Amino acid sequence: MNGDNLHHRSVPQTTTILKTTNTISINNFNLKKTAPNHDGKTSEWGGHRRWSLADASFLRWTAADAIWLFKYHPVPCFFGVALLFFMGVEYTLRMIPSSSPPYDIGFVATVYLHRLLVASPTLNTVLAGLNTVFVGMQTTYILGTWVIEGRPRATVATVFMFTCRGILGYSTQLPLPEEFLGSGADFPVGNVSFFLFYSGHVAGSVIASLDMRRMHRWELAFLFDTLNLLQVVRLLSMRGHYTIDLAIGVGAGILFDSLAGKYMNKVVAADVDDSCTTRPHLS
Repeated sequence: MNGDNLHHRSVPQTTTILKTTNTISINNFNLKKTAPNHDGKTSEWGGHRRWSLADASFLRWTAADAIWLFKYHPVPCFFGVALLFFMGVEYTLRMIPSSSPPYDIGFVATVYLHRLLVASPTLNTVLAGLNTVFVGMQTTYILGTWVIEGRPRATVATVFMFTCRGILGYSTQLPLPEEFLGSGADFPVGNVSFFLFYSGHVAGSVIASLDMRRMHRWELAFLFDTLNLLQVVRLLSMRGHYTIDLAIGVGAGILFDSLAGKYMNKVVAADVDDSCTTRPHLS
């Protein structure tokens, strides 16, 4: 008896069929089955059926449904309210003139740190060097999961991520911020040019952190998340990335880790199928 089976046995079965009301209740979600009409219309479960306004779902909504929605699904409700708010912002906000530099809220939040780095080039170089060390830590861990531990998922995710970053970064080339503070100790080492969208620094950190969590290396994952947050602040302060680059970097790390997982599962399934297939020997 494995853990999965034990878990499933312990979960109460809540699926019931209420024949008297012609309603199927599945895990507290009621699905009402429409009975056949005498005018030739078939049920909702199949066949052809003419739709009318009386069939609209919202006509069956009640105040109790609204309370239940806000109580048990607060996250979608929050995003729904946020959608309405930002629709208002989008239609009333004046666009930035083409002659002006982009407006970035992350730059506004780090004005003091930016001035500090401008006044102290040595501090900027030290922080750039430390950030490069952190990038080396990411690279070492991700390659180590493949070369040492034989788990290539994080490496595959990183390859996917940087390839897509190159395509997007080349497709739409964003201007370097006017207040950019470069350093020869930064990565890419030598203060060479780089793609702004999206941040490979952040995405690589997220990929490594997700792998650590899968392996229950909680302390190491917390360390990487903390260093990643400091990296975000530093990149904003030296104007090395726009805020949107960093935010999408987080999403890219999660996305490509998931895609790499699906790819690896597909490869494993294919290997199992090959091992179970008897191939005829050629004489």
